[in-house]
Amino acid sequence: MKLAHIKNVYLVGIGGIGMSGLARYFKNRGCEVAGYDKTETILTKELIAEEIPVTYFDDSALLPDTFLVHDPSTLIIYTPAIPKDSEILNYFMEQDFMLRKRAQVLGIISASSFTIGVAGTHGKTTTSTIIAHLLKHSGYDCSAFLGGISTNYQSNILFGKNNVMVIEADEFDRSFLTLHPDIAIVTSMDADHLDIYGDKNHIEESFRLYASQVKRGGKLIFKYNLPIQKDGITYGVNSTSADYTAHNIRIQNGKYIFDFKNGALEYKDMCLGLAGLHNVENATAAIIVGMLLQIPEEKIRAALATFAGVKRRFEYIVQNEKMVYIDDYAHHPEELRACINSVRQMYPSKKLTVIFQPHLFSRTKDFAQEFSEVLSLADQLIVMDIYPARELPIEGVDANLILNQVSIANKQLASKENLMEKLANMEIELLLTVGAGDIDTMVKPIQELVG
Repeated sequence: MKLAHIKNVYLVGIGGIGMSGLARYFKNRGCEVAGYDKTETILTKELIAEEIPVTYFDDSALLPDTFLVHDPSTLIIYTPAIPKDSEILNYFMEQDFMLRKRAQVLGIISASSFTIGVAGTHGKTTTSTIIAHLLKHSGYDCSAFLGGISTNYQSNILFGKNNVMVIEADEFDRSFLTLHPDIAIVTSMDADHLDIYGDKNHIEESFRLYASQVKRGGKLIFKYNLPIQKDGITYGVNSTSADYTAHNIRIQNGKYIFDFKNGALEYKDMCLGLAGLHNVENATAAIIVGMLLQIPEEKIRAALATFAGVKRRFEYIVQNEKMVYIDDYAHHPEELRACINSVRQMYPSKKLTVIFQPHLFSRTKDFAQEFSEVLSLADQLIVMDIYPARELPIEGVDANLILNQVSIANKQLASKENLMEKLANMEIELLLTVGAGDIDTMVKPIQELVG
């Protein structure tokens, strides 16, 4: 199916961050767009406000008239997170509609563009958003499909006037293998999604396949020491072996200052308003992209200094003399480690309270020991019930699987229903909420309680 032939688009699972971006993209193209999701969220409310109808009932009788009759100009986009027994999804299949996964549609959209694809088990959302902001702020311009809400633009999709597209390349379900980027970035290759891949070797093999799909004459950029086994440009933090490195890193007035170096070339005193060594690393990859596109140093420097971050990526909710509250999307042990270490580095003298909502039964089962080890870095800890997302429960797998192995004494379980009651009885000066489920719906109540 060619992009120009698509007139009507229905998204099954429209409330996801990637799916909502596609909904906005096709609406912007003048298509009739609608969708289904099981849960009302801030994102679905925003889509409705943008005149994109959303239903929360998996009932084909509630479909808009346009999507009741098969039409070759109608595209149905679905996310792998939708259960196979979904009535709406099966209706479209039985009526022989044109169905495509989200990743396949991104492949169609980006096929005729100069594509910058950012992949990694973690770091990809922030890195792709920094790159998109760098291109926008410098005047180079781009369109972008992002895996989070950019604070600078208050959106997960950006529209540009040129043929350049920044895409967050998702490894889930091997989705990123639909892309053939002109510039490909790989930020990390940790074991994850083992319910899909089986083991770490298979996920690494998929990343190597992604790296091999760079268009002829294109560029591959990857974090130093990743097992890519392909020529490319490497980067790192405080590295003497990577092609490009950030070094002389220090914190000044809550901002990270660092020097960017490649041999004799050096950009001194680069300023990034985002906390964490991992974000300095992400910014380093973005600077390399800027250099490849011949964006002048002063424009790269100005873009980094004005980058405001991504919603739920080390996002300050409360920040005053008495209380600091940060919310983050971290849901993998290595993401959690980077986030907690960053909080510790920024506020070494404050007592750290962490509220963690595990995401997926399978991920909890696969990484329970790693989660418990990282969460033991907190001073006091609340572990919430597991957010199941697309999964059914696994026997013997619950939040206790993590909590029982945590080494600190001040630890407890909580549900969404009793979390606020537990928090009200705790002394809190530095709070971190982390997780990829629906813990974000608790941020506002927590802010009102502690702020």
